[in-house]
Amino acid sequence: MNRTTLSLIAGTTALAAVTAFAALTTPSASGAAASGAAAQLPVQRTGLLCPAPSVSDIADTTYTSFTPVTQGAPSSGKAQLEAAPTQSADGTGGIPQGKSKGKSGKKTTADQPVLTPKAPSTPVTADTSGADTPALIGTADGKFAPGWTVQETTEIDAGTGRGLQGVACTPADTEFWFPGASTVASRTDYVHLTNPDDSAAVVDVELYGKNGAIKSPLGENLTVKPHTSEPILLSTLTDERQDDLTVHVSVRSGRVGATVQALDDKSGGDWLAAAADPAGSLVLPGIPKDATDVRLIAFTPGGDDADLKIRLASPDGLITPAGNEELHVKSGMTTAADLGPLTRGEAGSLVLTPTDQSVPVVAALRVVRGKGANQETAFIPATAPVGARATAADNSAKGTTLALTAPTGTARVKVTASAGSEGGTAVSKTYTIKSGTTQDIDAPVPSGAKGTYALTVEPLTATPVYASRTLTSTDPSGFTIQTLPSDRGLVSVPKTDEDLSILQK
Repeated sequence: MNRTTLSLIAGTTALAAVTAFAALTTPSASGAAASGAAAQLPVQRTGLLCPAPSVSDIADTTYTSFTPVTQGAPSSGKAQLEAAPTQSADGTGGIPQGKSKGKSGKKTTADQPVLTPKAPSTPVTADTSGADTPALIGTADGKFAPGWTVQETTEIDAGTGRGLQGVACTPADTEFWFPGASTVASRTDYVHLTNPDDSAAVVDVELYGKNGAIKSPLGENLTVKPHTSEPILLSTLTDERQDDLTVHVSVRSGRVGATVQALDDKSGGDWLAAAADPAGSLVLPGIPKDATDVRLIAFTPGGDDADLKIRLASPDGLITPAGNEELHVKSGMTTAADLGPLTRGEAGSLVLTPTDQSVPVVAALRVVRGKGANQETAFIPATAPVGARATAADNSAKGTTLALTAPTGTARVKVTASAGSEGGTAVSKTYTIKSGTTQDIDAPVPSGAKGTYALTVEPLTATPVYASRTLTSTDPSGFTIQTLPSDRGLVSVPKTDEDLSILQK
């Protein structure tokens, strides 16, 4: 999200005076300053929040941390992930009893860091299991901060939400949109709220269905105590049972991390990450080739209806799905469209554009693979473009698919596979993505790879590129998808020789 506050390296007193006005930009591995009125500097400190992975006793979770090398970053620093207590029913903080095993194999308890990276450029992993694994609060500074990425991946063999679940841990923010949630009997959907700060956060959770806002005082003025996490079951906020809901999390005071866990009795489940901020045109990248059902859920928060043109960016260009040429989204109401087996064996991304007037919209896809008892579900929210660099951790040579799409023009993209978590040498390749197409690329693998590795995506041209990464498990239908917006490595600040009087007013 674009409102995260990040500390800057204070080069001079004048620069320090304007850091509160810095605008977040996408990073470059070179660290070169942009031309014009602003210079780009590596972030000095950043934070990430990972939700509690599961309530299943047979859940196995892996955390993978990675920081790409960014020129101009400090030579020292540290990063770590620590357990966040979960609020009990009476609103007090309870100390979690979860245990984890880091790379050294030693078990850690709630008062010890779950994961502590040793150096940038090499992934570090930690494993945990069971239903009592807590949410994690992570901080990184110095050389670990620029582009710090943490992946949480959970595998559950049976029960509600079985299959592979994955989520990229996210910074705290003040507003989130989640189209694609549900309160029907077959679904168990939680919104996880995590407060990383020293003061309490006050949060509203609003639900919007097919007929508009669902009134529920139970979602108003929710308090999340400092350094704690609270999962809220959406079906406890309302008696209405609807299959397609949009969840709006807004923070009255403080800030939180928010993510929705959507679990289905029959078709598995996954994490529903926050959609990109409302916009007139949206891109939802990386629909699997073998998707058996794709459902689009959209919502417009403004006062005007939205009319959207639906197109699929295929390997051969933009095409219009037969029978689903357009979508009319009524103001304040959640609208859904069943697109069926949209990709039909080819890579694809959904591109939504206004047919006339541009009206801000949020959207997500619910994607199903497999059939019958082998069905599994994942989500693709609309996402921001890669920018100058995006990062995905926890990849493997056989279980990773990287999808790249360039809806508006041909793009050249550099993809780098880092060293493996247990050994190997980084490898880079360059790809050309033709205008209006999506390509499932044959991503590079580290030379002599051992363990998991990270992928960084760096466009070499100015054309916007969108990306997502799909992980598959040993279960043929198990999968999870993470979109790849900017990894938030740099901030843009005014040059110190400019007149700063306007900014200081």
